Amino acid sequence: RRAGHLRLCVHGESMLPTLWPGDVVEIATCSMEDVRSAEIVLAEREGRFFLHRFIAPCTPNGFRLRGDSMSACDPQYPPEALLGRLVRRTDGRRRLSSATPLRASLSRALGVLLCHCGVARRLALKLQSHRRA
Repeated sequence: RRAGHLRLCVHGESMLPTLWPGDVVEIATCSMEDVRSAEIVLAEREGRFFLHRFIAPCTPNGFRLRGDSMSACDPQYPPEALLGRLVRRTDGRRRLSSATPLRASLSRALGVLLCHCGVARRLALKLQSHRRA
């Protein structure tokens, strides 16, 4: 929060196919008023970071997030849990631009398939690891 930017490596699979394990992302601090629906934000809960899509506007009690390949929304976050939003991501070889609303919708649709079909998820992860190699 003090520096304004943070770079971190993605380890989880909850944002497949938008973000893959091994992607490096840059997060910039922002206010709750700056966040738009469908943006990817970083939040902290119980000492853990969650890089998920912002899906519900902030209320005085907090906001809602959801991973693209998760079957349900995360529990509500308090407003102070927002750390920033994704401004840049790389896959180790090239820079990738931020998602447009259409791209976010398509990623969410594919994410639902990956959530409910373990074979598709394992295949996608295997293909991604070969692509990186």
